[in-house]
Amino acid sequence: MFSEMLIKLWENGIILKGVWETIYMTTLSSLIAYIIGLPLGVVLSVTSGEGIRPIPWLNRVLGLAVNFFRSIPFIILMVAMLPVAKWIVGVSLGNRAMIVMLVIAATPYVARMVESSLKEVDSGVVEAAQSMGTGNQQIVWKVLLPEARPSLATGAVISMVTILGYSAMAATIGGTGLGQIAISYGHQRFQPDVTWCCVFLTVIIVQIIQELGAWTAKKIDKRRRG
Repeated sequence: MFSEMLIKLWENGIILKGVWETIYMTTLSSLIAYIIGLPLGVVLSVTSGEGIRPIPWLNRVLGLAVNFFRSIPFIILMVAMLPVAKWIVGVSLGNRAMIVMLVIAATPYVARMVESSLKEVDSGVVEAAQSMGTGNQQIVWKVLLPEARPSLATGAVISMVTILGYSAMAATIGGTGLGQIAISYGHQRFQPDVTWCCVFLTVIIVQIIQELGAWTAKKIDKRRRG
């Protein structure tokens, strides 16, 4: 039923190792991307024409930079950023370099997700805070971010799933994970069951991320509480 190759990979722990490497790359990249992308998204939202502190030139410059990196297909961006990865982590190949690529690709995506989430906040809530003399910084921390938490959680799930998809290309720069196993041991050695095993495991990871995200969004959504 299963090929010798698949059985060998499973018994030697290579597939399980690939699962954890995929989770590691996805989780760490998502965390770093949000550390950078969250404040960037806040600035994009706040400085927009409808924001609480419109700064058209700054919003335009940041928007152009974000759109520039979002417009580049990941495989092309990955090749172009190899020197950047070497400058940051000292290597241009392997998982460390791949994490750099994932962060560069995901940060603009996260920034737009955060911007969109903040713009969904009811303007009446913001206006009420402003009428009470609340400063812009306090509005961001005490109104916008708390009110947008469910949407931010949903956006985080979408971002993580996107990053997980990008991580499958790790093999192209000597990285590991399920993508590398699917390509090296499945596709290149004509072992379709190995490839489908990696697909199945990837789907499981995605489902776990989505379920945890949905549960988190529901728990922190004050609007659903009676």
